[in-house]
Amino acid sequence: MVEADTRLPASPSGPSAASPADDMQSNAGVCGFPSVASQTMTTPLSRRQAIVALANARIGVNAIAAVVHYSVDTVRRWIRRAKESGEFHDYARLGRPAIYPQEIQLRMVAFYCQTQPLPECGRWTLRWAAQRLKVDSTLVGAAPSKSTLHRILQSNRLKPHQSSYFLHITDPDFFPKMEHLVGLYRNPPQNLIFFDECPGIQILKRLTPDLQTDTMGKRLEEFEYIRNGTMDVLAFLQHVDGTVYLECRSDHKTDTFLAVFRRHASRYSQTDILHYVMDNLSSHRGYPFCQLVAELSGIECPPEQQLCTQAKRVEWLGREDKRVVIHFTPYHGSWLNWIEFWFGIMGRKVLGESFGSSDELKAAVEAFANEWNLLLAHPFKWSYDGKGLHEKAVKRFTKILHIAAGKMELRTLTKQMRLLSNLLKGYLPEVSKESWEQLYVALCAQSETIDDLIQCESGPVRKLKAQHAALDLTTALYDYFVSTDEMAI
Repeated sequence: MVEADTRLPASPSGPSAASPADDMQSNAGVCGFPSVASQTMTTPLSRRQAIVALANARIGVNAIAAVVHYSVDTVRRWIRRAKESGEFHDYARLGRPAIYPQEIQLRMVAFYCQTQPLPECGRWTLRWAAQRLKVDSTLVGAAPSKSTLHRILQSNRLKPHQSSYFLHITDPDFFPKMEHLVGLYRNPPQNLIFFDECPGIQILKRLTPDLQTDTMGKRLEEFEYIRNGTMDVLAFLQHVDGTVYLECRSDHKTDTFLAVFRRHASRYSQTDILHYVMDNLSSHRGYPFCQLVAELSGIECPPEQQLCTQAKRVEWLGREDKRVVIHFTPYHGSWLNWIEFWFGIMGRKVLGESFGSSDELKAAVEAFANEWNLLLAHPFKWSYDGKGLHEKAVKRFTKILHIAAGKMELRTLTKQMRLLSNLLKGYLPEVSKESWEQLYVALCAQSETIDDLIQCESGPVRKLKAQHAALDLTTALYDYFVSTDEMAI
């Protein structure tokens, strides 16, 4: 006669039923039980699975109870449950019925997240919203408490009271410029240097010296301060080792910039090819800077008539047939310039102190730069490749069109439409068809609002640019969907 298998159902976690017993024997502690067993069973489900596994290994209920820190009755109950159904989860409990039905909860969420306490401004706090609903419960059909509002928002993982900054892409040619810089960082030349100005640093002196608490030694800073003017820092970051060269000046006008740039370039041999990355400040793209670059490169600068526009000067400065090559970041793309990383470090380490004069601040900044170059300098790592940013730009503009098209400034709107037209022409596969379709629907829905913004513009040139940008984007999207039969127009 074949003996019936009386073992309990195996736990769904995967290991064989005998493995816990083997582990117990190999890692036995006091009384033969593993001393760390309870540390690995951090959830009720894992403990119940352990009960079944140990029972299958012929361990007694008293020993199992000691290992999993349950009572003997609880161990027996879960062994019995496993025999009957193989279930490890709790039964559904009745509990008290919800005070607010789902519809009322959704109204509360909509009220808190989609309305403002004041005309066109302000954001709700939990206490403020609860007081408002207490006065006028008809807004959502209930008068919940502050804790109830918090619990409902938390259950939906909503935090509308929090905010963070973001930088909107406004350069129509942002992505080609970004790709150029990313390619440069992946295959850097021998001398790649990042430059920028940190302007308008306030020189602040607190009224009294800092103190320390007696217990924890926590620093106490005086709240009130005296303003002592401002100072600019012009800094260069070397790509290969992260060292910094900087100068502190009272301004960053063209003459100041040219003098600082000349002194930095003179630190290198005349045979060294220098590649600089900088932003689009007017002094960086002026004809005097072209003259300086030509002088440092040992070539003749083209006549000013040939470099009469910024676009022509930028193109000439970026040519690689000379000793000094300038690479420009996109507009609103200074985060692609590595010197910004170092400015952030400098701000945290130095600028929070108290300074009574520009000389004091200058001495502190220069001392930190020396300390950085001596002890802290290191090459920064860059892994960003821009993937996903194309899609994000389309989705963000689509969302703005839906919720606040009438509040956009026309110049920004024009640049956005030109940016998306360029994306559609050059980066179509980087954005999903669904996102393009949603953008087209938003443009059609907000066409009257966009037309009103354009008609309210007093400048004829700006108005014409906006009209062309809107027409180009709408036509390109329409042609795309017609040609691919991806959307019922």
